[in-house]
Amino acid sequence: MIDNNSIEQLKQLVDIVDVVGNYVELKKNGANYKGLCPFHDEKTPSFIVSPSRQSFKCFGCGVGGDAIKFLMEYEKLSYPEAIEKLAHQYNFTLRYTQGSGGGGQQERRILETVGRWYRANLDHHQKAKNYLKSRGVSLASIEKFALGYAPDSRATLEFLQKTMIPLQKAEEVGLVGHEGGRWYARLIDRIIFPIYSPSGAPVGFGGRTMGDHPAKYINSPQTKLFNKSRLLYGYHLAKEQIYRKKRIIVAEGYMDVIMLHQAGFNTAVATLGTALTPDHLPLLKKGEPEVIVAYDGDNAGIAAAQKAARLLSAHNFDGGVVIFSGGKDPADMVNDGDIEGLEALFDAPVPFAQFVIDRIVAQHDLNAPKGKEQAFLQIQHFLQTLSPFVQEKYLPYAALRLGVSTSMLLPRQAASPFYPSSYPNRRTPPQPPKPTILTLADVAEESIIKTLLKTPTLIDMVLDTMDLSMFNVHREAFKALIEGREHDDLLRIEMDESIKTYDEEGLKKQLLYFLRRYYERALDIIKKDDRLPLQKKVFYIRKYQDYILKLKRGELVAYESYPTR
Repeated sequence: MIDNNSIEQLKQLVDIVDVVGNYVELKKNGANYKGLCPFHDEKTPSFIVSPSRQSFKCFGCGVGGDAIKFLMEYEKLSYPEAIEKLAHQYNFTLRYTQGSGGGGQQERRILETVGRWYRANLDHHQKAKNYLKSRGVSLASIEKFALGYAPDSRATLEFLQKTMIPLQKAEEVGLVGHEGGRWYARLIDRIIFPIYSPSGAPVGFGGRTMGDHPAKYINSPQTKLFNKSRLLYGYHLAKEQIYRKKRIIVAEGYMDVIMLHQAGFNTAVATLGTALTPDHLPLLKKGEPEVIVAYDGDNAGIAAAQKAARLLSAHNFDGGVVIFSGGKDPADMVNDGDIEGLEALFDAPVPFAQFVIDRIVAQHDLNAPKGKEQAFLQIQHFLQTLSPFVQEKYLPYAALRLGVSTSMLLPRQAASPFYPSSYPNRRTPPQPPKPTILTLADVAEESIIKTLLKTPTLIDMVLDTMDLSMFNVHREAFKALIEGREHDDLLRIEMDESIKTYDEEGLKKQLLYFLRRYYERALDIIKKDDRLPLQKKVFYIRKYQDYILKLKRGELVAYESYPTR
């Protein structure tokens, strides 16, 4: 944590007129300053800044506070982020309480120093400048995004030595690594894209090769400052416009963001070589913008867009998906001067829920009964991840795409109960209790699957005690999981935050419930089966009774299928 005395010392240095004046045009008004409020639309100034009180107040919308509060409101920063941004602006060194790691100030200074060196290198490297020129990147964009160039490993190590940056500290921020007792630079002969936190502090770098290196892009490794699953490239530059325009465009890569900004689409950001994750959602929610996912039309891009659409629709985000066709990406369209085409695409994205439904339909042959059934089940499960209002809106569309009645897609319990599949000519066993939407078996299956997705090392515990046939509702998803394949239902389960996950002990308890239910039903069927030989019948009754007793005592038992005749 930041030391309180340090915060008070910073406040004494800060002039609120300077801070607010960076964002609002202020005019002297007696002892105070007046301007148009940045937090609501107004034509007559009602926003007052008081130098004597070091505070601001809008008499139109009621927002007020000190310089820290202003930055928090304007840039949507947390309290520590706002303090650190002010400290950076005033070149003030904050103190941190013991055990807080110093807030990363030393690490950020190292990244700033190396970032300036990368930028200076670009001025003297013609090949790198020619590459950026060939991609249509302007000098203004090079400066705006602070692009640079990383030379060979030897030059990087020499620079670190010359500037007295310890290699151990350089390793902590992801600049270098070591192997076999030798140090090496992680980024070599690459265009450099500095990566910043939402508040504008440097946290890492991305590098793009200009040759045929198999790794086209490389990012900084995970550090205490750099977590690619929580960062969006270009967000620190785009956030002001995101708040004003209520729109954020999420592209796939650095060049897409740079070229979109260059063309005036200055709310563009990009994920850092990873799919959109739940960790990105808090950042995307700031300012409540419409989210447009703009990805390439190749298989990888479509798959990533589908995953993002599931995630965003499940969390009630407004917006939709734009897929670029013809082998072009946003950067290509900007370079070709097709700005009107981009505007048309961004103005008419396919809504998230509609995109997911369309993709599920496209992945199955609806003319084949099996294909139609699989599409039906996947869409039905997807709809259940949506809010009631969104679900109601897309039920008719889903029914139309599937060629079924809307009533068929309404949530209902599984058609058949949890039942041993190896029993031939089986009778209809007793039905389980009827919960409101999903059966208990459905909920248990989803929790087991999501737990294994989160902690794959627990899969042996499940496979030792369960068989594929024991999964009733999500059998295909479980099969895909153990075979290491992708499956729409797996994606849905992974993204659905309402589904519980368990640690090892919790999973054991879930399996105890699941298996006990299975063997109780199997036992009931055996007792009523007059076709089974008496000796075999008695054997399995005793065996299953023993299993149930062990499960009640908290002991897991190996899977045992229902006996055939």
